[in-house]
Amino acid sequence: MAPVLSRSETAGSRRTVRIGFLGFGTVGQGVWKHVRENRRRLEARLGARLELARAAVRQAGKKRGVALDAGQLTTNGREIVEDDSIDIVCELMGGTGEARELTLEALRRGKVVISANKALLCEHGEELFATARKHGGQYFFEASVAGGIPIIKALREGLVANRFPLIYGILNGTCNYLLTRMEREGLAFEPLLEEARALGFVEADESLDVDGWDTAHKAVVLAWLAHGKWVRYDEMVVEGIRKVTQDDIAHARSLGYAIKLLAVVKRDFASNRLFVSVHPALVSRRNVLANLDGPYNGVSVTGDIVGTTCYIGRGAGQDATSSAVISDIADAVLWLQRCEPRRDEPSASPGVGREPACGILPLENVESSFYLRLMVKDAAGVLAEVASVMGRHLVSIATVLQKTAATPGRACLILTTHVTNERAMKNTVEELAGLESLLEPPFLLRVAAFEE
Repeated sequence: MAPVLSRSETAGSRRTVRIGFLGFGTVGQGVWKHVRENRRRLEARLGARLELARAAVRQAGKKRGVALDAGQLTTNGREIVEDDSIDIVCELMGGTGEARELTLEALRRGKVVISANKALLCEHGEELFATARKHGGQYFFEASVAGGIPIIKALREGLVANRFPLIYGILNGTCNYLLTRMEREGLAFEPLLEEARALGFVEADESLDVDGWDTAHKAVVLAWLAHGKWVRYDEMVVEGIRKVTQDDIAHARSLGYAIKLLAVVKRDFASNRLFVSVHPALVSRRNVLANLDGPYNGVSVTGDIVGTTCYIGRGAGQDATSSAVISDIADAVLWLQRCEPRRDEPSASPGVGREPACGILPLENVESSFYLRLMVKDAAGVLAEVASVMGRHLVSIATVLQKTAATPGRACLILTTHVTNERAMKNTVEELAGLESLLEPPFLLRVAAFEE
């Protein structure tokens, strides 16, 4: 059953909404602190009283920046979801195991769940929304993508009249921070990554950040919101930034580009097919996102009615993510009072009266120019051999730069191509990788074709 107005205590004509937390780390403490500090203003806007009830933690005795009474802490998350007096559950624990079980149980009990957990949403979103609909609960997830940027609200509310041929953006602040410092300070990737680890800027599983998987989770969520399709990882291109070098950054700069890790969601409406990718790309300095540095995120959305809009802000951190969670708390309070409609489906969901389900765009239909770096033997005929391979796959070379490497007998070839397609380039790179003259695996970047 959906929550009813009499379930929580009321004070005068205003309902009291009780909020529980699963996980009380950086974000959870930030939400608690900001709700407590801004309670009067929030309550005046929402017409309800907000009560910060309890938090489930791993270690009850751990020192925290936000002090709670002993009775407000538990090490058993089920005490939060099974407490009938708690209306809203903020799932901020992360992971897809226990977080999934507790979220499903809360939804089965008709509660509202608010989450910043993009991995859980990406891998189990269909199950979560179906459970919420069946049992009268609700699932909000603004904080799962782009931190403090309200991109989810923009897609499902402000831009609801639009179809979206292109969405792209910088969705991982850690990668943007690393690439920014590489460009500004001329430092290599690995020492910077080690420093970022020491500062706590990198996930415990660093591959989530630097190999593109955190961004991939967010891209899947954006694709679902905009197009109503859950895209599998094996249907995407997912590449990270580990192999970006100072040579790449210097050459990109000389051509008027910056290197950024991008998530790209493209829809070909003529064929009703979708392509989702995550990869480092050369972005023109004329594009506002190319000049977005440090931990910031940015998302560009092209709608068929509104044109292109751009959203920029902090993509992570306590305050930015807390802002997004609190915005969902506000929506949840309004929904509990039936001032807001259900919003557990994207406007683009396939079904009766809606667009037909879209497929995945084949690689041969996805076009781009490319940047290719090859470390080869410094010998006669190598460039001709490379050109021959590219010609066999109908990939046309636009520019070539050859640099002698510091190590004798090695040379670095940097090539750019004219527009070709992903399939042709994939086949080209695979054949080049097998050449005896190649000393390292090829490194490939896309050249982003969009400008602001």
